Amino acid sequence: MDLNRRTAMAAGVGAAVAVATTGGGTRTARAAGPEVVSVPGESPTRTNIPVARDRRASGGRYLALLTTEQPPPDTGWFATYRVHVPHEGVYTLTAVATAPVETPHTEAVASYLQLSVNGGPFTDLARSQPHWYGSSRAWGDLSELDLGEWELRGGDNAFTFRVIEPAILDNSTAYVLSLDHFALRPMPGPALREAHVRRHRVGDPAHLRLTLDGHAARPHPVRYTVTDYFGHQVADGSTTIRAGHTTTTVALPADLPPGHYRIHTDDGTTSTFARLPARPAVAAPAGNRFGVNVWSSSLVPPSRLAEFAAAIRDMGAGWVRDGQSWPVAESAPGEYDTARHDRTVRTLRAHGLAVLDVLSPAPEWAMTDASLPLPADLRHAYRYARHLALAAPEALQLSNEPDVDTTRSTGDAHAAYVKAAALGIRDAGDEPPLVVLPGIAQSGPFQDLMLANDVVRYADAWAFHGYPDPADQDDPGFPGAAEEQHALARRHGADDVPLWMTECGAFLTASGQARDLAPAQERVQARYLVRSMVEGLAAGNARQFWFAGPPLLDDGVYFGLMDREFGPLPAYSAFAALTSLLGAARFVGRAARLPSGAEGFVFDSGRGELVTVVWATRPVRIKVTDGAYDIMGRRLPDRAVTASRDPLYLVSPGTPGNRPPVPATGHSGRRRLSPAEHIVLSQRYAARSAAPGKQDGDAPPPHGYRLGRRTRMTVDVYNFGDSGRHVTVTAEAMGAGWSVLPVAGTRVWVPVGGRVGVEFVVVAGRSVSRRTDRRLRFRGRLEGGGEVPASVALVHLK
Repeated sequence: MDLNRRTAMAAGVGAAVAVATTGGGTRTARAAGPEVVSVPGESPTRTNIPVARDRRASGGRYLALLTTEQPPPDTGWFATYRVHVPHEGVYTLTAVATAPVETPHTEAVASYLQLSVNGGPFTDLARSQPHWYGSSRAWGDLSELDLGEWELRGGDNAFTFRVIEPAILDNSTAYVLSLDHFALRPMPGPALREAHVRRHRVGDPAHLRLTLDGHAARPHPVRYTVTDYFGHQVADGSTTIRAGHTTTTVALPADLPPGHYRIHTDDGTTSTFARLPARPAVAAPAGNRFGVNVWSSSLVPPSRLAEFAAAIRDMGAGWVRDGQSWPVAESAPGEYDTARHDRTVRTLRAHGLAVLDVLSPAPEWAMTDASLPLPADLRHAYRYARHLALAAPEALQLSNEPDVDTTRSTGDAHAAYVKAAALGIRDAGDEPPLVVLPGIAQSGPFQDLMLANDVVRYADAWAFHGYPDPADQDDPGFPGAAEEQHALARRHGADDVPLWMTECGAFLTASGQARDLAPAQERVQARYLVRSMVEGLAAGNARQFWFAGPPLLDDGVYFGLMDREFGPLPAYSAFAALTSLLGAARFVGRAARLPSGAEGFVFDSGRGELVTVVWATRPVRIKVTDGAYDIMGRRLPDRAVTASRDPLYLVSPGTPGNRPPVPATGHSGRRRLSPAEHIVLSQRYAARSAAPGKQDGDAPPPHGYRLGRRTRMTVDVYNFGDSGRHVTVTAEAMGAGWSVLPVAGTRVWVPVGGRVGVEFVVVAGRSVSRRTDRRLRFRGRLEGGGEVPASVALVHLK
């Protein structure tokens, strides 16, 4: 369906005529203040975008693009305006329009814009999520957007806005733009727009490129200084941008060590750059134990994706955790459109990154009130997961933090979904992607119930998340989640399944009007990144994924390794030093004989080196026998170094005498699942019996389905095997006054790809206490032998 035509009809015939007959931009432009030019969005000189009416718009109308139709290949969806400005110079461009990311006042998003001025090449307005997130509300879903500075000639200028990339909406992709008006304000200048140093490694030349936002009318002098992570000045100088030019380049010292650097200019411009260690991290994703969360569709503009992927790989990450919207990918049963995400995966993999894709909640068409957020028919999960696996990401994670979502879903329902999706992935080919269990936010009854349903046998990796206390802003400590999860895995006999910490990060509250991290907070983030990665690996985790890689501001908390201009933060350089020095990162043990207040962790780099990572709560001196490196990867010259909250790396030749086992990063020797394991049992209850809400994972008991004295329910039997099967379903005795009675026969024939329901009545006797959970377990057995993994739920008398 063409949503754009629907918008045009709503605009009325007059709007269409206005678009076709609007004359020069000078007629429609109007003064909005001293030398400020405001241009109505609904009055372009040429466009193929319709106009809609809304009394809240500045002129009662606005430019309104909303269509699933592909844009014309030669023009895209465009609008060209002729704008008269009083004199030449640099102008700031703002617009009242829809932002390309969600903001605090609306979840509506638009496509990323391109802009051409006076017939020049199109420029992507590809700013970061924090840049757009801070936009003020205008009206409706529109925001006041900062579109940068532009050099204009005096008199008439041509502006062409263009859309060529779709936006991802709730259940579809579409080309979207709502433009009320845009405004131009003259600026003094030209002024320095950018001080940029390309990312590079030690040994490569470093050049500082200084760029004005317009052509210099006369020679433009610039003074600059460069400081390192510790705030020490390491370079300074001056240069001049010649009259008639916009840029100049100067060489920086060739002997700068690896690390994070900040450039300051005399007009107040600041920027950052990373000088990477000469030795890169482990190249092969199979041996690389470090990853980052990306969520590219929300956080990385399409035009920035290739450069972003290169930056993440250069930093030393071998994995990225990403995902796509299931409602968008399958808008109707069996109708798949994953083209955009498939391009993203190809780009990430082309830069040497392995992809862990996360399955999102199901589309509305697949859910019922009782199944939310899962499909009511698990065959949809099987088919969708199989389809995703055919695109061959390295791994698929079956959901994200289902234990703390806002639904009433239960651990048993999620376990049945996990089994169905895992079977779909495994059936996609001879070497399907790794199956990774849902990323659990915190241990508790939800996860316990999932594990009681024997989901681990279907997976190649166990996953969980862990964050420090948000109140710990100055020195966050590594959470106990890793220790809890490893203990849980041992109790469930899953010692051979690798544990992946698919989210770890710090909740640092951004400050200032721009909501950025202060320099002291940047150092806290860098320290915690190293400590969390080191302590996670020391706990036995096979992989660690930092949250997050791209710039990300959410509800006042800043998570990214890059600033709002996609420049590296100190944590980016700390990540690069960590991955370079640790290499294979095989944990050996805790360091011995350290001064009081210091702790250290020893790793085998796989290069004939032992690397001890050390930090201390207060400064202490440590003797060095071989090499020592600071948090940025800089070689320290002294034979004694000071350990502090900034971690150090002590490197010595050698290998561990008693080499510990290397944690598997994926399930080696994947076992073939039996015919009985291709049968999935799932308990189904009416919506009125839904379990209580989770309350962000902190809900008190009871947690199970809420039943009356007599409750009729169904056990769905799915057959994801290669032949039809007779299955007999039985309920285990519950005791404590409960009984479970079959409504009819419990032996059923389930065809290939079929689902058959077996009905039971659950009876709560007079002795049953209210609001006390009890486990209800159903088993299945194949005719001819073979035990079907059980379905285990919690129920209570409401």
